[in-house]
Amino acid sequence: GKNSQRIFPYMNGEEANRLPTPVARRYVINFGEMSEEEAWRWPDLMSIVEQKVKPTRLTQSSIVNPARWWMFARSAADLYKEVSSLDRVIVRAITSTNFFTFTILPTGMVYDQTLIVVAFRDYSVFSILVSRVHESWALFTGGTMKDDPRYNVEDCFRPFPFPAEFLNSSTLEQVGLGYFAARADLMVRNNEGLTKTYNRFHDPDEHSPDILKLRELHAAMDRAVLDAYGWTDLPTDCQFLLDWEDEDDEDTGRRRKKPWRLRWPDEVRDEVLARLLALNTERAAEEQRAGANDVKPSRKSATGRGRLAPGNNLELGLSED
Repeated sequence: GKNSQRIFPYMNGEEANRLPTPVARRYVINFGEMSEEEAWRWPDLMSIVEQKVKPTRLTQSSIVNPARWWMFARSAADLYKEVSSLDRVIVRAITSTNFFTFTILPTGMVYDQTLIVVAFRDYSVFSILVSRVHESWALFTGGTMKDDPRYNVEDCFRPFPFPAEFLNSSTLEQVGLGYFAARADLMVRNNEGLTKTYNRFHDPDEHSPDILKLRELHAAMDRAVLDAYGWTDLPTDCQFLLDWEDEDDEDTGRRRKKPWRLRWPDEVRDEVLARLLALNTERAAEEQRAGANDVKPSRKSATGRGRLAPGNNLELGLSED
């Protein structure tokens, strides 16, 4: 019926990590940027929102505009306009238990504020963001929420220097599609989402053929991404390493063991980071020479090696709540 026009599937970061398929389990009423008069064309839905949402909004006048009680507090209108012509987008949760990972969701749904949405459908973009190149960068530049890595948009994404001409790379497109398809098939067959799948991926005692194959595909994807930068001299061999050693939990007094990660040795990871930081600096200088003096760099990197300037112009956004 008519009401279905304003009811949309809804996905948050926890569900994107937990569910084996990107099928929303919840739905939400969404009037977008409509005026109140326009929204009342759906009286059944507006009555629900008026009853359940408006009283709360009136108590939050210092946070949101109570006069716009039928609308989301932050509408992310630019994001939804950007993705309106796409059939899918690349997303990741702002926080993830132990591991960074991106996935792909269909458009036509409402993305919760705990999701970061990259307004591209290309598997070439996906392959770069999932690769250990970007993972190494994100773990280095991002923060944490409790013990979980937090993907900071300003530090992790916007300064990240993508390889030149990556959107025109059939190799990156094919390797990204192959990896995503294999991972999606594995999750469906095992009825496990991203979190459980990557827990197995990084477990040194896990030797199932499916996980071994996914590791091989990931290494091939890393190779393609490194080659796209022209860094053919760097190896992709990985080891099971602890990011840091056991330590005492100050709250409980108990020992806690940090998870293993199948990753590059420190010397390879550090070399990749050094080259990425150099590339970021080089592109910032190119922008300045081109007269882009209005570009504002983000805050200093964790090592104090200088400021990280915006390194790409991909569109992304934080979703509404």
